[in-house]
Amino acid sequence: MEIGIGMFGDLAFDQTTGKYKDAGVKIREIVSQVKLMDEVGLDVFAMGEHHRPDYAVSSPEMVLAAAASVTKNIKLASGVTVLSSSEPVKVYEDFATLDLISDGRAEIFVGRGSFIESFPLYGYSLEDYEQLFDEKLELLLKINSEENVSWTGKLRAPMKNQTVYPRAKNNGKIPIWRAVGGTPQSVLSAAKLGMPLIVAIIGGMPVQFKSLIDFYKQEYLKAGHKEADMEIAIHSHTFVSEQQSVIDGYFQNYKAQMDRIGASRGWAPYTKMQYEGGRGKEGALFVGNTNEVADKISYMKELFDITRFIGHMDVGAPENDIMRKSIELFGEKIAPQVR
Repeated sequence: MEIGIGMFGDLAFDQTTGKYKDAGVKIREIVSQVKLMDEVGLDVFAMGEHHRPDYAVSSPEMVLAAAASVTKNIKLASGVTVLSSSEPVKVYEDFATLDLISDGRAEIFVGRGSFIESFPLYGYSLEDYEQLFDEKLELLLKINSEENVSWTGKLRAPMKNQTVYPRAKNNGKIPIWRAVGGTPQSVLSAAKLGMPLIVAIIGGMPVQFKSLIDFYKQEYLKAGHKEADMEIAIHSHTFVSEQQSVIDGYFQNYKAQMDRIGASRGWAPYTKMQYEGGRGKEGALFVGNTNEVADKISYMKELFDITRFIGHMDVGAPENDIMRKSIELFGEKIAPQVR
């Protein structure tokens, strides 16, 4: 099983100045942190895409390219590319370039994203939400598998015998994962297409997702794809420390982020009871000491037979030194224990 880390580039909010932390400082910290992930033997890093003041990264490809220059082995993925509001040709070109820079380590996680700010930003209508994603995924997969592309859709100009350059290292093909939040229709689509599946489990109890993942396995095989090729991952909020005081203190980081997002979505203020409940064996928070987190990841392997676990580790913008220690423990202690 592959073990990796995902980030969104959360920016801490300074109550004194009323401003978010400098995005440039944050991005440089992320690149340094990915270098550390590579050094401690983690398998994959995934960088999210957002277009908001509280996140530093709107262009994962740029950050991943910077990370490629300071790493040797770790796979570099978007987590996620908001495909509905992206141009598939440019997505392929950017990640093919990343693939060449990194000597074949690029991956794309495609999804609809958890925010909608990119739609008006890039001039797309939310009325086309579903059709945009479906059409663009079809085109991206075609570009990824065929050198000369002819394609016709309803929301984008057609392509007629055009080639997208450069081509990625592995015969032009980049691994493309379908990232979902729990919608059965999205899971069904991924299964029929034979795409690797990554499920975001960031609340409630992971066991609630078992029927969804079993559904994917069933439909994947029904569509005629080989069981040996099946890849399933989960992506969950994660933080590691051997110091209980740090784990207790991280609640404030986590609460600040949940409450900031929740304010626009009508959520009640996040509580310590929710935090501790999520940290329990049946909860969706992978927050604790190395033994607790390793045991919980192993439980996910037993529950879902996953082939990859991605720990989303920068929720609430922990300080750089605390983040680096969490990464170090994740790579040097947890990954070997789980393996």
